[in-house]
Amino acid sequence: MSAARIVAVRDLTEDIRLLEILREGGFGSSSPGAHLEVGVVVDGRADTRAYSILEATPEGAVRIAVKRLKTSRGGSAYMGSLKPGDRLRVDGPRNHFPLTPGLPEYLLIAGGIGITPIYAHAQALARAGAEFRVLYAARSRADLALLEELQATVGERLHTFASDQGQRVDFAAEFAALAPQAQAYVCGPIGMLEAAKRAWVAAARPMHELRFETFGASGHWPTCAFEARIPRLGKTIAVPATQTLLEALEAAGVEAMSDCRKGECGLCALPILAVDGVVDHRDVFFNDAEKAAGGKLCACVSRVYGASVTLDIAGR
Repeated sequence: MSAARIVAVRDLTEDIRLLEILREGGFGSSSPGAHLEVGVVVDGRADTRAYSILEATPEGAVRIAVKRLKTSRGGSAYMGSLKPGDRLRVDGPRNHFPLTPGLPEYLLIAGGIGITPIYAHAQALARAGAEFRVLYAARSRADLALLEELQATVGERLHTFASDQGQRVDFAAEFAALAPQAQAYVCGPIGMLEAAKRAWVAAARPMHELRFETFGASGHWPTCAFEARIPRLGKTIAVPATQTLLEALEAAGVEAMSDCRKGECGLCALPILAVDGVVDHRDVFFNDAEKAAGGKLCACVSRVYGASVTLDIAGR
């Protein structure tokens, strides 16, 4: 990681803050959908969080937007404490959510803070003169960050949905209206991603044409503490609400494989032997049938709403 500093901060909504970051030597070029890895401090220890890059400034800085989460494990709280002049360390940009060029049509779908990579995609497609639409959903209109900036660029191609007004994205209708070989790009909470995947499959569209990115914080159940029991090792590990299962395993000296840490790659999946409560699958790696079967969970994002889960780590 290299040295950088905060050059500007402003609130976009009640709980979303925009930060402008300048790195010594600059950032070079980045493609739409790229993210920046930022060094944070969580419970007094160094950690890393990834934030999508909204855009670059003429001065060579980049802008990111961070949502302060009530269930934050410390990353968003740390980012929310930063002010102009503060130093931090960053790495990247890296891109795991790039646009495919030259398509007949694009559908961009964002839920809440999921607008951050979608915003960059929309700006790039508008500059390229591409055929696209943007669907942006949030709890209320007050939670639609960057709305004015999007309206100025996207115009009538932007469609907004406020859940407190009973508005929902009709995925079936939206996907049915897409041109052949078009792609959809989705970033939002786990419920939105799952609904999009189900509608995409029902529309008989190729799965490789549905692109998505997660932010690993949303679930179907409240975030609470639980215990992870591993009979093979004779261990019972407390997993606090502020820590992921994977982090708790690592802190307890349990070797666990992982890569994306966002519930996308499945490398950290562990067999479930028993559960006292409900497994809150927060990944996009397993399909609905696999989640219902309850055979495995992704330790990097999934949790238990209840007392405990008993896991195996055979071969780990």
